[in-house]
Amino acid sequence: MDYGEFKEKFIQDVKDRLKEEGSNIIISVNEVKKLNERYEAITAVAEGDNIGVNVGIEKFYGAYEDGASYGSVVDKAIEVIKTGIGHKPEINVEDLGDYSKMKDKLIMEVVSAEANREMLENIPHQMLEDMAVVYRFAVESVDNVQGSILITDTMVAHFGITPEQLHADAMENAPQIKPVEIKGMSEVLVEMMGVEQAEMMGLGLVPPEDEQMYVASVPDKTHGAGVLAYQDFMDQAAERAGGDFFILPSSIHEVLIVPDNGRMDLQSLENMVKEVNATQVQPSEKLTDSVYHYDSKEKVFELGEKFVQRQALKKQERTDEKEAGEKTSGEKRSVMDDLKAKKEKAARQPKKEAPEKGSRAKGGDAL
Repeated sequence: MDYGEFKEKFIQDVKDRLKEEGSNIIISVNEVKKLNERYEAITAVAEGDNIGVNVGIEKFYGAYEDGASYGSVVDKAIEVIKTGIGHKPEINVEDLGDYSKMKDKLIMEVVSAEANREMLENIPHQMLEDMAVVYRFAVESVDNVQGSILITDTMVAHFGITPEQLHADAMENAPQIKPVEIKGMSEVLVEMMGVEQAEMMGLGLVPPEDEQMYVASVPDKTHGAGVLAYQDFMDQAAERAGGDFFILPSSIHEVLIVPDNGRMDLQSLENMVKEVNATQVQPSEKLTDSVYHYDSKEKVFELGEKFVQRQALKKQERTDEKEAGEKTSGEKRSVMDDLKAKKEKAARQPKKEAPEKGSRAKGGDAL
């Protein structure tokens, strides 16, 4: 089956299966627009509810193309729908319309501005170089799994607040709801693999001063790149890194911190980010292909290329100042040399004889 045939059959079979099983679930087909992705989906909503589950049709078609039987694909879709509806976030619709009750749930997410240019036209955001800081309300499902609701311009208008107030409230609340976690890469690997297995592979913990990379995220590892927007994050990271550092956007869920100690150059880091994004990061979770830098002395966060340009400009300014100083010094020496030469020349000149004293009267001898 091609995609069109699969889509038509898939939608109908999912509807029929749910009806046969006596599920009071309403099915519709919609284009879902989310940050970093857009897809055609079956939207399933339990009767009487206002929150449903989106099932991406293309993902299931991909599984079918990869060899999964059509029946197993439909079975999986039914499972996803039932699980999603059973674990949907607990949201009080009345509270959702009341900013005074929702502002304490504010968190932040950082996404690619270019990849989400169209959606950002209708979403309050602030730019962070080539990234955009957006805002969400954190909500919890019945089993304490955290979800979130993206805040739009329409919602802000309904609340009667300004984007500036939204940002200020998010800056205050987000670090409380999703605190920063900065861990050495060796610590992260040990947590993932277990102490014994990590040591067997020679990947045990290393002394803090020997760490060459750190991972920054939040406890639940969801939308963790949002820590880039936290007020004190850069200084916290600088303390762990021992000074200036580069930031590699691992995904929308975490970023990597690499100390700027001369061991890695910008070009190598950019190549690393592009390769990892192309081979290991899902498109929906990609942040950017850029590398960023933080100058801990001047408190400047910027794109890596801007940092390199700024350093080159500083170096040129120092060179110009040095050359100007040498020129001024040379000019002073030249003037002194001229004065000295004139003085020596004057000293070598023969002295004129002094005029004879006395005077003679006109037409006669002196008396």
